[in-house]
Amino acid sequence: MASHDIPIGATQVSLAALNERSREIFRQIVESYLTTGEPVGSRNLSRLLPISLSPASIRNVMSDLEQLGLIYAPHTSAGRLPTEIGLRFFVDALMQVGDLAEQDRRSIEAQIAGSQSAKSIEAVLTEASQMLSGLTRSAGVVLTAKINVRLKHVEFVRLEPERALAVLVAEDGQVENRVLNVPAGLPTSSLVEAANFLNSRIRGKTLADLRAEIEGAVAEGQAELDQLTQKVIATGLASWSGGDSEDRQLIVRGHANLLEDLHALEDLERVRSLFGALETKRGVIDLLGRAERAEGVRIFIGSENKLFSLSGSSTIVAPYRDSQGRIVGVIGVIGPTRLNYARVIPMVDYTARVVSRLLTS
Repeated sequence: MASHDIPIGATQVSLAALNERSREIFRQIVESYLTTGEPVGSRNLSRLLPISLSPASIRNVMSDLEQLGLIYAPHTSAGRLPTEIGLRFFVDALMQVGDLAEQDRRSIEAQIAGSQSAKSIEAVLTEASQMLSGLTRSAGVVLTAKINVRLKHVEFVRLEPERALAVLVAEDGQVENRVLNVPAGLPTSSLVEAANFLNSRIRGKTLADLRAEIEGAVAEGQAELDQLTQKVIATGLASWSGGDSEDRQLIVRGHANLLEDLHALEDLERVRSLFGALETKRGVIDLLGRAERAEGVRIFIGSENKLFSLSGSSTIVAPYRDSQGRIVGVIGVIGPTRLNYARVIPMVDYTARVVSRLLTS
């Protein structure tokens, strides 16, 4: 498996490699880091641990944990921080993910459901990403496919002798207009016929469903259309699909949260690197697209994905589904590696389930 796409459970360190004392010290180092972002030393650990150990004994255990690649010293005579491998091990083997608090459940349901009335699916997804951003103090992200919107009506309107406006109306009220180049001398009747043909098959289908049906009908000779009308239909469908660069929509909310709680110039440089990655979008879309192919929550920590290797960011996302039970996108957060994983993971999972429920209602 590629190093930049490591799923939960792929940690190389075995839980059996650590005795109870080592596990407790490691847990305290990680939890201290997730709370403060600062290294923790043996003297402070001796006060935090529920068991009585001298700083010297703790240093011996810390040395063993370093040998395993779970912690490191950021600079001379400092305390210790978890490595990315250590964070992965903590998330996979030691962290306990509980149920979401009832207050958080109510907050998620209220905010997302409140955005549903008289608004498009895109508005619901935007509200969901904004809500996750606020609750987790990270950037909320959504990846959705434009072609998964359910369709209602199409229209072709001539603008000039060789140009026409293609209007696509979705069931949720979204309208998308595209200007098409049409053959010289194309009669208006061909535009009307193309619209009638599509409208007789369009209602409730996604653009992907419609394209497959039309292409099949043409290939089997079931579409009794002249060549010019077929060309209008093919051009319209292709323009609405938008090609490889536009068939996925990325929604990011809460960039400002990533600027909070900076500890050093190095942190600022990491945030700048993350902002640069988010601006390119293509890489983020590819990363989140991989998460669509898996069930449940996906977690990418730091350099486990190439995109965020420089910024040292973590991504927690979960897929959401349409009324047919098909995965049509992912939703989640992007933030620093010291996210509160135990809280954020169930929050992302529950949000994805609420969005799925709204899309199927």
